[in-house]
Formats: sequence, C-alpha cells, structure tokens
Amino acid sequence: MTEMRSHTIEAPGAVLHYDVREGDGPTLLLVGSPMGASGFVTLAGHFADRRVVTYDPRGAERSRRTDGAAENTVEEHADDLRRVVEAVGGPVDLFASSGGAVNALALVARHPELVRTLVAHEPPASAELPDAEVILKACTQIRDDYLATGFGPAMARFIALVSHQGPFTEAYLEQPAPDPAAFGLPAEDDGSRDDALLGLNMVTCNAYRHDFAALNAAATRIVVGIGEDSGEILPARAGKVVAERLGAEPVVFPGGHGGFLGGEYGQTEKPDEFAAKLREVLEQ
Repeated sequence: MTEMRSHTIEAPGAVLHYDVREGDGPTLLLVGSPMGASGFVTLAGHFADRRVVTYDPRGAERSRRTDGAAENTVEEHADDLRRVVEAVGGPVDLFASSGGAVNALALVARHPELVRTLVAHEPPASAELPDAEVILKACTQIRDDYLATGFGPAMARFIALVSHQGPFTEAYLEQPAPDPAAFGLPAEDDGSRDDALLGLNMVTCNAYRHDFAALNAAATRIVVGIGEDSGEILPARAGKVVAERLGAEPVVFPGGHGGFLGGEYGQTEKPDEFAAKLREVLEQ
C-alpha cells in the first residue's frame, strides 16, 4: 500500500477530512460514526491490494462543524458520504461500523448507484426494535446528562447502555446513575460540549427510521454483520432486525462490536480474523 494522502471537502456546515491509501484493487471505503479514520488503521492494513478510503464524520476528529449546530442528522452524514464517494470516484465497496452503518444504509437508500456492496456491521438502528421507546429515552438521558454535567457521567451511562444484554424495560431507566470512577472516567466537568458521540449523534442516530422499501429495491448488495461475541447488546439486536427486514440472515463476524480493532483506542479484539471474514464477504 502506498503512502496515505489526506484531502478535504467543503460541505454545508463542516469541512470533511478523508484519507486515501492507493492500491490496484477496487476502492474500499471504511466508515464509522462517530469513530473517525483513526479507528480503521489496522483494518486498512489488511487490504493493501485495494484502494482504501477512510474519513472523519462531521463533528468528529478533524472534521469539525463550522456552523455551531448542536446535533448531526443521519441525512447530513449520508450526504457527506455521497460527497466522499463522488470525490474518490464510485461505485465503491463500503464497510460501515456502528453509527457509520446507519449512515451508510441511508446513503444506499438514496444513492444505490454509488455502492456495489455494503457491509453494515451492527447498526444501532434502535428505532426498529420493539423496545425503541425505552432505548430512545435512555439515549436522550445520556445526551441531557452530557449537556448538564459533562463527559464523565454521560459516558458512564453510555457504557452501561451498550453493555446491556437483551431488551430494555422502564426499570432500566430507574436505575441509579453509574459512577464514572468505576470506568476510570472523570467526575468533574471540563466545560466542553463538543463530543461527537454524546452530544452530536446520540439521539439522532438511534432515532433514525430506515427506508426499507428503498433498500430492498436497491441494486446494491447489502450484508448485515453482527459480532460473534456481542450476544444481545443493542447494536447486535438491531442488526438482526435490519437483516430480517432486508430478507436475509446476518453474517457473523469474529469478535464483538469492534471486532476489527487492533489497538485503536486501547482496544484489541480479533482484527486478523475479522479482516479475513470481511475479505471473504466482499469477494462473494
């Protein structure tokens, strides 16, 4: 793989940063949300035979919002992905993780001609779940805690949310707030309110309703992935429902929600096995 080159795109309300690693094979776009390009360094290295593109979603890492908006919408993210694909030249193969999978599904519903194969890994499509009302209340609680008390308390609530196994009930909302110190998080408020996860995307991503009629009509091949170690956490449950609405079985990938991580953010799961499975799926 050749040296990575970075580029920018002017978009309404943001300047988007993306990176290109040149290769001889078809273009593979790797996206997350709010996770940016730095989360895909290990996975990109497994596809040196391809042209690999990564990017920072608006509001995350290098792609700062320029309009002061308090939230990102899925529609904005999907339009940003369109801009990136058009800039690098489509159609592309697209691997999308977590909130990035929600955004990528929205892109395909609107512009299926830009994506040959989409692998959507554990999209937190919470609004499609039967316990959506409780989940969205929990997401709103996290966002409101962040705005009121800062990063540590809100992130502690988020960790509890994404660690929860199985459906959510009203009793979940009545639990005491988790102690940030139990997760090694600060209790004090540093005054910042620009966190892409807790502030900009927390509610809008989980509340988004997918256009399954458009997705089922799209020429794009759509594969929904879930982690073999995820159990019944929210994004794995949602992935199963999305796959069912698309008339397919989810594909099981090694590891959990971040199965491809190889040290990024201090997390290492099963990156070699994950990359091999992704290659197998893309080449089918």
